[in-house]
This record gives sequence, structure tokens and C-alpha cells, in this order.
Amino acid sequence: MKKCSYTTQRERIVAEAISPVASEMRLLDAADLISLLRFELYGNIADLVSSAAELYFHPGTVNFGSGGEYRLEWGGPPEIVLDLEIKPRDITIYAQLTLTNETAGLEINHIAFHETAGDPDANTRMLEQRLREARFVKAQATPLYG
Repeated sequence: MKKCSYTTQRERIVAEAISPVASEMRLLDAADLISLLRFELYGNIADLVSSAAELYFHPGTVNFGSGGEYRLEWGGPPEIVLDLEIKPRDITIYAQLTLTNETAGLEINHIAFHETAGDPDANTRMLEQRLREARFVKAQATPLYG
């Protein structure tokens, strides 16, 4: 994606929103993810992404995209890049999630606003709001006794 003045802010918003999903994905064995990518078992990767996302987002919000890649050098830590499609209401985000042994990162390739506000700042606020709406909200605990 051509970087603009809003890219960094939007990447931070999306990265913060999906950070729990990235943390879940980092619990998987890197060798397993690499083998799934190597043998193009994309359905299996899609299931793993869906399983990680279903804990935090409504169904269909975070999906495995069209592929991924890995970097595995002799003596170096593995790095896995997964294509993601993140679909809060009226927005589609095409991104790449990078997983390493200690960190995760996100790069947005494209954001499609189905109904744009016309103002980039308003679009950024809408992105943040729609990602919040797509998350599961923990219910307030009600006291057992009066």
C-alpha cells in the first residue's frame, strides 16, 4: 500500500485491535505453521486463524487471506508472515501479520471503506469504532447478593 499520513495511525489501531489474535497465533509451534505454508495447506491455516480470532471477535471478522510466507535461516529465528482479511462492518482491511519468536507486527496493504466519510480523519475514527464493535464485549458482572 502506498503509505500516507494516516497509514501509521491506522496500522496502530488495527494492530492493537488484533493483538490478542496475534498472541494466540504465537502460541502455535513455528515449525507447524511453516510446514502448513510450505505444503500450501491454506485451509488448515484458515482454521487456526479462525480459532484464534473466535475468542475475541465476532465470526468472520478476522480471516486468513490468500497466503503467506516464512523466513527460516540457519541459526536464525523463524519469521512467519500471514495474509489476513479483517472485516469489521462496512470495512475490509487487507493486511500481513508477521510473527516472530518474541514479537508480532502488522502491515496494512489496503483498506476498503464501503461507505467513506469523505474525510480521512473521520474514516480513521470509523475504523477504530467498527473494530471495537466487532469485538466480543465482556458482560458486566452482576452481584450475587443484593
